[in-house]
Amino acid sequence: MDRTARTAGVDVGGTKVAVGLLDGTTLTPRGLEPTAVDEPEALLAQIVRLVGELGPVDGVGIGVPSVVRISDGRVVSSVNIAAFRDVALRDELADRLGVPVHVDNDANLAALSEAWDEDLQLLHRSLVCVTVGTGIGGGAVLDGRPLHGARTSAFELGHLTVGADLTAGAPAAGDAPLPSSLEHWASGRALDRLARERGFADGPALTDAAERGDEQAIDGLRILGERLGVGIAAVITLLEPEAVVVGGGVSRAGELLVGPAREAAHRLLLPGLGTETEIRVAVHGPQAGLRGAALLARLEEVPSR
Repeated sequence: MDRTARTAGVDVGGTKVAVGLLDGTTLTPRGLEPTAVDEPEALLAQIVRLVGELGPVDGVGIGVPSVVRISDGRVVSSVNIAAFRDVALRDELADRLGVPVHVDNDANLAALSEAWDEDLQLLHRSLVCVTVGTGIGGGAVLDGRPLHGARTSAFELGHLTVGADLTAGAPAAGDAPLPSSLEHWASGRALDRLARERGFADGPALTDAAERGDEQAIDGLRILGERLGVGIAAVITLLEPEAVVVGGGVSRAGELLVGPAREAAHRLLLPGLGTETEIRVAVHGPQAGLRGAALLARLEEVPSR
């Protein structure tokens, strides 16, 4: 890795686009504004403008909440951004910016951020990041780089089936998230449901109350955490990574959420499996996607300066 390069990170969300500059080992957020979601050209132009405001860069990494075809950086589909469906994002932006552009799913890039330390030394060779926000995203890193499927960015952890009744066979098809999915049971939306059942306005209100010691609220986070632990146990069973980290907005509950998740995951694992897998809260918070995007560009080959 060239630790002297200047690379731009772009974190495209359903409501906000964030841009930052990784100069040496220092990430500096530089821009944050509402996402231009109406049509592809407006969003492409927005990204070009924001990156251009950073000055000269050696490469650009972009994280999107979408299924990405890794071979050519094309966004295949996106649940949260209507403008990003079947868009040749990598090639369009590389033509306009004149530097290499690399595209990946935003949760993969959050995982990448957590695998490298502040000095850009590899901290975990294998890591899974579970992002718990309105929905649930997932990303994985193997040998310090994002783990992909045969064609796409893959690792749609939120759509893992964890709660299906299989008595009469497989559940019926339907729109995502399916009622049997991890996202249905353990996302921010699920926490909102648990909160209303306990007399709180929403998940953030329940979390606030839990931090003040409210037993009902603490129990709501326990339930959500244990549900999340079911998904984490499945991930460890399949991959046994060095670490599973929990990020996203709901993770601000910290050990009130991750403690029950850790306990449930260990309870469900085969004896001897995952005994050295660390399960913890992500450390880079809301900057994880941005940092991971800039790291992606850094890890890929950039022209000599």
